[in-house]
Amino acid sequence: MSTEDLARLERLAEPEGTALLERLADSDLSGDAALRLGTVLRRDHPADLVADAMAQAQLRHRAAAKFSRAAAMWFTRDGLEQASSEVIARHRAARYAGLGRLADLCCGIGGDLLALADGHDVVGVDRDPVHLWMASRNAAAYDREAVTWCGDVRDADLTGIDGVFVDPARRSSGGRMRTGTSEPPLEWCVELAGRVGAVGVKAAPGIDHDTVPGGWEIEFLALGRELKEAAAWSPALAASRTRATVLDADGTAHVLAGDPDPEDGDTGVAVIEPGTWLLDPNPAVTRAGLVSQLAERTGTSRIDPRIAFLTGDEEPPGTPFARPLRVLDSRPWDQKRLPRLLRDLDVGAVDVRRRGLAGDVDAIARKLRGKGSRRATVVMTRAADRPWGLVCVDP
Repeated sequence: MSTEDLARLERLAEPEGTALLERLADSDLSGDAALRLGTVLRRDHPADLVADAMAQAQLRHRAAAKFSRAAAMWFTRDGLEQASSEVIARHRAARYAGLGRLADLCCGIGGDLLALADGHDVVGVDRDPVHLWMASRNAAAYDREAVTWCGDVRDADLTGIDGVFVDPARRSSGGRMRTGTSEPPLEWCVELAGRVGAVGVKAAPGIDHDTVPGGWEIEFLALGRELKEAAAWSPALAASRTRATVLDADGTAHVLAGDPDPEDGDTGVAVIEPGTWLLDPNPAVTRAGLVSQLAERTGTSRIDPRIAFLTGDEEPPGTPFARPLRVLDSRPWDQKRLPRLLRDLDVGAVDVRRRGLAGDVDAIARKLRGKGSRRATVVMTRAADRPWGLVCVDP
């Protein structure tokens, strides 16, 4: 971002801009309504100021899904997309309990900074002056203070810092970087543990387990059923090799932790044909490699050593780590016979879940949609290394 962008933000933060933002806070900013409102506002305010205010107001509306005080915060489009939600940031910040001064490297618009600053002195470092401007004000929106320093995080002075959180960029001017690539690289982030000790690194949920050194923990974080991101924790903050954390909307954390399943599929958990019930693990559990641990916790078995579906003939206990499905039909996969089967089962609307078999789930769902009164989940997968299909409903 340029100095011109910063100047425009400073102007927007002045009384005239603030009044515009307050007026836009509860306005309809979609489609034709936004065009009409913009025309009205330009009668009394400069066109560029109106454009900036409307863009910021739209970002604040979008940010309400991530931040409870979004209406008082500042965003860029990229900054909002890359920022962790308030719920996730607050969960991660708890790792630093008991530590003194913290550093948030590559802090962006301050999504993690405002959580880390709750009970800690924090310095936020980023080379984008616009994002740093926003980070300071966003922390203030939560009644918190943070020192900011503009520059390359490699040059940051970490003297007196007890803990570091770093969110390396995974996008460049050319778009999203290849999975496993970041700036600064993960290797540099990991080496920070030799200088500070307590280090957390935000990562994409597709991170390869092997890229994180032994003694570190990899945590996969989901909001409900939606896998959001991962984090790598240095030995000073780690509690296990992998962890699946499922967060409720109120921030309640459900944790499953341990050593991931071996790649050869020899997990020690029984493999049986699909029974009356199917458990579909949360994606945080599958990415953490903790499906077998979930099987032990729920008293279920695997349908295949390498497939992340669990099964049993008794209704499994309620768990935040998996979605239970009641099986109506189970047989070798035969897509040609499915339409008639679904008609016989009075199925209309269809969701398709796929693991272990190739296929376009959206195209298959469209072809299978019928006129029945029931909604079902069609599972295309492998059972004991055979292509298998199940028709399931919610309990």
